[in-house]
Amino acid sequence: MPDAFGRAIRDHHRGDRTTPLRQGDGEETREHPIGAFYFDAFDAESNAGSWLTSRLSGPLVDLGAGAGRHALRFQGRFETVAVETSPALVEAMRDRGVVDVREGDMFALRDAFERDRFASALAIGTQIGLAGSMRGLSAFLGDLAFVTTPGATAVIDSYDPDHPGAADLLGYREDPTPGLAHRVMWFAYDGETDPTLHFRLFAPDRLREAAIGTGWEVEAVDREGTGDGPHYRAALRKR
Repeated sequence: MPDAFGRAIRDHHRGDRTTPLRQGDGEETREHPIGAFYFDAFDAESNAGSWLTSRLSGPLVDLGAGAGRHALRFQGRFETVAVETSPALVEAMRDRGVVDVREGDMFALRDAFERDRFASALAIGTQIGLAGSMRGLSAFLGDLAFVTTPGATAVIDSYDPDHPGAADLLGYREDPTPGLAHRVMWFAYDGETDPTLHFRLFAPDRLREAAIGTGWEVEAVDREGTGDGPHYRAALRKR
């Protein structure tokens, strides 16, 4: 299975990367930056960091943990389990000192963890969009409810299709349904191209709708900590 995205980030960490990580949609391509978002230490004292940190407790599951930026910070405070589907990113996290790393699929949580395993969950990187549909998002939230304790919290993020800046995203596709859109893109590195990714973009109101019946409710939405663009973070709590 190709792992261009993960290999590029792992090789960057190890000082072995000699070619760029390319991100594309059809013939439109650009170089995907590898740097601050993946490797800068997470600043829990900043306004954006404190908003997130105040909503998490342990045990924590970090879903789509990337290079371990958040896991490295939180594992010093409480038990943190990092989950990542990319074998190369699993290697990178272990190289960087993440203690508990699991190679796995964030959309198959019931297969990986027992009921009530975690007190909070984190999924930062807009990977919830890979749920693919409103039904898929509801199913993910239901599975997340299964592996978390009563009163658990979660922080996830997405792009808001209702924001005028969303149309400028690489791979953006409109949807006739208000509050929904698509994003299609691929990554290529060192002669290898990953399968095309299809993200579903959910406005906050659509996230609230998908949460109905899953045990979760959207407690707060943060835009200040994510800049002026369409990106937002949402804090959820189990009822």
